[in-house]
Amino acid sequence: MKINHNMSALIANKRLLASDKSLSVSIERLSTGFRINRASDDAAGMAISTKMKAQIKGLAQASRNASDGVSVLDTADGALTEVHAMLQRMRELSVQAANETNTPDDLEAIQAEISSLRDEIDRISRDTEFNTKHLLDGTLDQRVFTDNRGITRMDISDTVTANDYSITVVSDATHAVVAGAANIAPADTAPAEGVVTINGVEVKISQGDTFEEVYEKLREGAERGEVKLLVSATQAPPAATPPATMAGKPEDAGYVPTDVTNGGFLIFVSDEYGSATELDLKCDDPDLANFLGIPQDNPNVPHGEDVKVEFATTGNPPERVGFGSQATILAEGNYVTISDRNGFEMKFEVTPGQITPNSQVNMEVTNIGTMTLQIGANENQTVDVRIPEVSSRTLYIDKVNVCTVTGADRAITSFDGAIAKVSEVRSSIGAYQNRLDYAVSSLDGTELNMTQALSRIEDVDMAEEMTEYTKYNVLTQAATSVLAQANDIPQQVLQLLQ
Repeated sequence: MKINHNMSALIANKRLLASDKSLSVSIERLSTGFRINRASDDAAGMAISTKMKAQIKGLAQASRNASDGVSVLDTADGALTEVHAMLQRMRELSVQAANETNTPDDLEAIQAEISSLRDEIDRISRDTEFNTKHLLDGTLDQRVFTDNRGITRMDISDTVTANDYSITVVSDATHAVVAGAANIAPADTAPAEGVVTINGVEVKISQGDTFEEVYEKLREGAERGEVKLLVSATQAPPAATPPATMAGKPEDAGYVPTDVTNGGFLIFVSDEYGSATELDLKCDDPDLANFLGIPQDNPNVPHGEDVKVEFATTGNPPERVGFGSQATILAEGNYVTISDRNGFEMKFEVTPGQITPNSQVNMEVTNIGTMTLQIGANENQTVDVRIPEVSSRTLYIDKVNVCTVTGADRAITSFDGAIAKVSEVRSSIGAYQNRLDYAVSSLDGTELNMTQALSRIEDVDMAEEMTEYTKYNVLTQAATSVLAQANDIPQQVLQLLQ
């Protein structure tokens, strides 16, 4: 028998320490609910669970991001609902104005309401915000940059990708113009009574009216006929072949505007540009027509000309810069639409007098302005939301005037286009909303599944762990009892010494 090394006690003590350690681990797991409380519990499991936690938190935040995006779109759609209602009312007013039972005062009242509604559309465009971010003023749309200020009102569809595009502006759009052939002196008076008709608007001139009185009557009638009247010190060259065409300012056609008190040539200019614009001017009295220098009858009603635009090309063989081979150009007045069968559409206005004929204009489309929503847990898991500017300018209703039947008819067409445009924007917003709703559902489902996977790795099975706790608790008590008995074994040596 040996007393320096009590092997039985040492063995019992070792088992006691092991059972006590296992019991401590079991108690910790039961108290925290986690199987992994430190890296040593499961090194590989700890590494995996840490990455999964990052993904789960990212998915939860991405879901909230997508929900915020839905709120943004709800705000924009709510504002556009009111814009739609106002456009419907403005169209209704235009139909009312197109009825010739209205007096000039009636038309002015209708125009006043249309102008007020138009101002409200612009206010909504300017002031609609979400978290101080403007939604309908174009700041959330793709940016289009050009190297020529003559290109304005850029409007592009969702299918227009970020790229460089180039066109060649061959010639500007022109007004319809009738240039008077008579140089009227300030002291001249109307030689006869007659009626001057300007685009269907009749203006009565009395015999003996002074030039200023004649001018004022014609100016008022011209405005109602959507025509501007000016007095020029010179008749545009060549004087033998009026009317001259005019793009932009009167000076572009050689006219020199002057004050009516100085006398001069009467120049009638349509408000609008393009081949669809006409200027029907005639006078029923030959003496009055000769005095004014305008035709007594006008069988060949002059029209304006549409802007001429071509695709710019480069290389050999030549290729279009930016535009596909299926793209086509449609010019109406000074407005240009470039489109193809795949939904590509680019609209813009060419301001007459700003671009040198046959000049190339370059345009760059970028995604700088779009709202990027982070709808994933990782980098570049985003969606870009485009909300174009919705204002009277971009809806092409900023120049609507229903004070004439012709203007009212044109306004109906303009409001039809505006309603269609807002419908298109709202449809796009609705598509974004549906997409984000599905994204939220997908993110929430993925988060749930990953949480379940994390639970299987990280969470403790309480029933199983309780069994382990009971086992190690019994083993600890048993080891303690055995250790006490093992410590008594060396005392048996005393019996040998008696």
